Amino acid sequence: MIGYLRGTLALIRENEIIVDVQGVGYRLAISALTLSALPKPGSQIQLFTHMQVREDAIALYGFLEQDDLDMFELLIGVSGVGPKAALGILSLMSANDLKFALLSADVKSISKAQGIGQKTAQRVVMELKDKVSLEEAFTQRSAIAGAEPAENSQAVSDAVQGLTALGYSAAESMKAVKSVENGESLDAQQLLKAALKKLF
Repeated sequence: MIGYLRGTLALIRENEIIVDVQGVGYRLAISALTLSALPKPGSQIQLFTHMQVREDAIALYGFLEQDDLDMFELLIGVSGVGPKAALGILSLMSANDLKFALLSADVKSISKAQGIGQKTAQRVVMELKDKVSLEEAFTQRSAIAGAEPAENSQAVSDAVQGLTALGYSAAESMKAVKSVENGESLDAQQLLKAALKKLF
């Protein structure tokens, strides 16, 4: 198996790129979000890869972040979701946004991806929601935003637990906490109060 490739970005196409690694050109299928984040041809690049071996072909899929690769591999493990559909989902939302969609059972957003219908989106949520972590998702989002990730993730986790203790479902609690404006700057009690207002 090929874990990652490091080389020169030789060619960019709509859905694929070619990376030159010591004179060998590797063709990798990519998502639209990966495409939008690529440097110019001729630049040095590293991509985390998934290799699919079939009777008639060997295909490589490339991702700039390990998190994207991890989500891709979770997605293709879902019945009815192949690599093309998985790339469709990751073209629509980042790996971290997908985690939030899974945790909040946001079937509607996932079903907007090319090649994903309502039933498939429901299956994705059902099979993967327990494989992603609320704390991990908020930690990564806070880190991207420049906040203090560990502190904020704990506040979010406490707020969600507080809402579920009041009788709200995990999905309802997640959506309410996620919708609080400037939530990354609030403590658990402030988050809980603000989220409750969203639920009333």
